Amino acid sequence: MIQFEKFALANGLRVIVHQDTSTPMAVLNVMYDVGARDEQPDKTGFAHLFEHLMFGGSIHIPNYDTPLQMAGGDNNAYTTNDLTNYYIHLPAENLETAFWLESDRMLSLAFSEKSLDVQRKVVCEEFKENYLNKPYGDVWHKMRELAYKVHPYRWMTIGKELSHIENAKLEDVKNFFFRHYRPVNALLVAAGNVTAEKVRTLAEKWFADIPAGEKYIRHLPPEPPQTEVRKLEVKADVPLDAFYKCWHIYPRLDRRYYIADLITELLSGGGSSRLFHSLVKEKKLFSNIDCYHSGSLDAGTLVIEGKLVKGVKMQHAEKAVEDELEKLKTEKAPEHELQKVKNKVESLIAFEDMSLVNRANSLAFYELLGDAEQMNHELEKYNEVTEEDILQESRIIFRPENSSTLYYYSIN
Repeated sequence: MIQFEKFALANGLRVIVHQDTSTPMAVLNVMYDVGARDEQPDKTGFAHLFEHLMFGGSIHIPNYDTPLQMAGGDNNAYTTNDLTNYYIHLPAENLETAFWLESDRMLSLAFSEKSLDVQRKVVCEEFKENYLNKPYGDVWHKMRELAYKVHPYRWMTIGKELSHIENAKLEDVKNFFFRHYRPVNALLVAAGNVTAEKVRTLAEKWFADIPAGEKYIRHLPPEPPQTEVRKLEVKADVPLDAFYKCWHIYPRLDRRYYIADLITELLSGGGSSRLFHSLVKEKKLFSNIDCYHSGSLDAGTLVIEGKLVKGVKMQHAEKAVEDELEKLKTEKAPEHELQKVKNKVESLIAFEDMSLVNRANSLAFYELLGDAEQMNHELEKYNEVTEEDILQESRIIFRPENSSTLYYYSIN
């Protein structure tokens, strides 16, 4: 069980303290309740652009990295379609440095045309390198547009189009910041060799004076149920033909999310999993194959993707995948097989919790979901899943009319 305390400042900033005296280190994790799903359809990529801008200097601290390095710390960040997360890892005795740095960039970034221009160029290069010029780099741009017609998951975190970042104006950027990066939309976790008393003192000192901002209320259009088979063919200069297929599943807080997660483990969780054993090792149709889900907060997708062995026909490979799915839909998974994947999940959870950085991130994430205490009950939810659940949900998920398929052909 992960122990923690919670309190909130008058400006709405929620604070969680997790004490671990076995380490000399501390982590300060700040999670903002904003992601790519909160962007305008004609101004995408802003949440990810901010991940870069937040390291470009704040109102009183022009250089973020120098004081952090002097304090013996390191930092990083990530942005998803659902949230944005920043964290600092440093010796616990220097914790106040982290509070100073994070509070100043929450107060206000050092907005300037120069800073925006520098980071805009960085993000544009990242877009070109990873999504336009890289083999298979455009797959998820195409797959999202195929699977989602209404919900903003239809674009990637990097943005829908390069032009949206190229044309980002300083005024747009400022408005986005002051709408979302406010105490009332943030969660702060201090973890490691810290005390609740010290964290409260530092939080009051460094964050209490920051204006609360307005609580951002989402009104996202729900994706309507998919009622027809969707398919797309692409031909490109890539080494091998590739197969991608996804099905709509459930929001993160839905009980069925855990069933879908275990289905992906049955199909693709390691060398003895069904897809790998049958289609890579035995039939040699795919050079690799994977099954996973998007893990998104709103209703996401379950995905099967693989590179075909040269010479294998796409229809033959797809039929073999469908045959494996048919087994899940018609025969109960043996109890020992289901238990094996549950054991794997248990190991993954335990391994993740060993890292102080991961613990701090998870506490923020589950509090964002509704309550940090949920972190301590994840395993129970997996253990409640039965063989019957797997059978029934496989029949619901893997319906043809719920699927979107991309055939990615090599022109070589």
